[in-house]
Amino acid sequence: MRNPAATATATATATDDSSHIEKLYEFGERLNESKDKSQNVKDYQGIMDAAKTSIKAKQLAAQLIPRFFKFFPELSSQAVETQIDLIEQEELGVRVQAIRGLPLFCKDTPEYLSKIVDILVQLLAAEEIVERDAVHKALMSLLRQDVKASLSALFKHIGTVEEPSTDELIREKVLSFVRDKVFPLKAELLRPQEEMERHITDLIKKSSEDVTGAEFRMFMDFLKKLSIFGDKAPSERMKELVGIIEGQADLDSAFDVTHVSDTDHIDRLISCLYMALPFFLRGASSSRFLNYLNKHIIPVFDKLPEERKLDLLKALAEISPFTLPQDSRQILPSVVQLLKKYMPRRKSGEEMNFTYVECLLYAFHHLAHKAPNATNSLCGYKIVTGQPSDRLGEDFSEYYTDLTERLSGVEDLTRATMKKLTQGMAEQNKAMAAAKSDEAKDSIKTQKQNTTTGLRTCNNILAMTKPLHSKTPLFIGDKSINLSWKEVAKPSVPSTAVSAGGKRPAATANGSGNMEKKGRGAGGMQNQLVSRALEGISYGGRGSPRGRGRGRGWGGRGRGRSFR
Repeated sequence: MRNPAATATATATATDDSSHIEKLYEFGERLNESKDKSQNVKDYQGIMDAAKTSIKAKQLAAQLIPRFFKFFPELSSQAVETQIDLIEQEELGVRVQAIRGLPLFCKDTPEYLSKIVDILVQLLAAEEIVERDAVHKALMSLLRQDVKASLSALFKHIGTVEEPSTDELIREKVLSFVRDKVFPLKAELLRPQEEMERHITDLIKKSSEDVTGAEFRMFMDFLKKLSIFGDKAPSERMKELVGIIEGQADLDSAFDVTHVSDTDHIDRLISCLYMALPFFLRGASSSRFLNYLNKHIIPVFDKLPEERKLDLLKALAEISPFTLPQDSRQILPSVVQLLKKYMPRRKSGEEMNFTYVECLLYAFHHLAHKAPNATNSLCGYKIVTGQPSDRLGEDFSEYYTDLTERLSGVEDLTRATMKKLTQGMAEQNKAMAAAKSDEAKDSIKTQKQNTTTGLRTCNNILAMTKPLHSKTPLFIGDKSINLSWKEVAKPSVPSTAVSAGGKRPAATANGSGNMEKKGRGAGGMQNQLVSRALEGISYGGRGSPRGRGRGRGWGGRGRGRSFR
């Protein structure tokens, strides 16, 4: 049996709810019908008063307060505060309705946009999915109303070095929103295109001074897709992007030799080098990176952590085709010095790091191709350009003798290693045929990939040492050598197909021949022995194969320079 008192209370509550709703509809109707709504101050005040009553009244008030907001500037502060109070209510339905109403505050009063964005940003951390969805939609509505002001307000919460974000959780939520909601709709939101792409670029440039490695890569990936940096963009735009990357690489500060064991700086440098590579291809200068490597990094190369050396040499190799003659001339002495260090003399008994040598030979060829006569005084060559820098009247024959002796030693070791690699491949093929489990097959497949990459490394070395024996060598400055860790470009016609009257495609210029067809390597050689046939041979570093631009440990923030 129901309690009469409880029934009476419920009836009274329902009556009050109905009364509040009815009053709200009256206020709304009068405001709708009024030609001079600013005269209906009591009606608008009544709506705000009703926002403190029942749940249903709060939901309706959350719609009406923003709708008539522009007509009562003298009540603007109270109206916004009332809406914020509704956003903070316990009832989810009230909060969601209040959030949905926020963009209306800015429709005819744009001066409130920054404040409303600030409110919505604080709500990005909402736990309820429906509430977060309402926040996202409200922010998108504001972006469509005024993309320039909205973006500026959003990026304020990402922060800069001068004005860092004070709330790390909110900062991360804003970054996620920008990445997931704003960036994918750039074609729709960034209008007029050139003006707004320039605006968001400027915002990103300021924010990127204080970011993690992942955040910086996200920003750079986005910038590359903007039309102002597209395929038809002038080289000045590529230089602008490289300038952003150079700032992140911190090329204005000296490399601290006393803290060389701290890998953060070198990781960031290598990652930034790889990020800049596509822009070097499109006309931007690599000078600052090369000069930094030459001045600060190569002199302490021996002190670098072992696993970073290979990454650095790979980056040096990949950047070398994009050097200017004057930069090539400056860095060549350092490269020759490293080459001599890692190319053992014939029958010296020294081990050779094959991938190091591949990197250095590749860099040497491309650098020397830009400044050939610089090698006269470095290697004892006799290259005539007619310039005083030829130094043909001086005797550098001992350098030539030393170099050719080392080249011969490298070739002996390389051929011996190729023999062992080929034997190892045959053993792996037999083991694959006998393997029963998927695990065993995967292990052998990995060994075969490593062996194939090793063969590519060896073939590259032999292709690059051969022309260097001549007193007047022709340096390889084209794309005929494909670095062993890079994917091989697929031919437009399958290699097994022979067109009528045509010939089969010739072997690739790096001399890989038939062995190349047995499989493609997917990265640098692992330090572990790929088979018993390779025992005692060193291939390149103590780590596993290194990917491009991964920026290990590039994760902290703080002046944008802490990457641990």
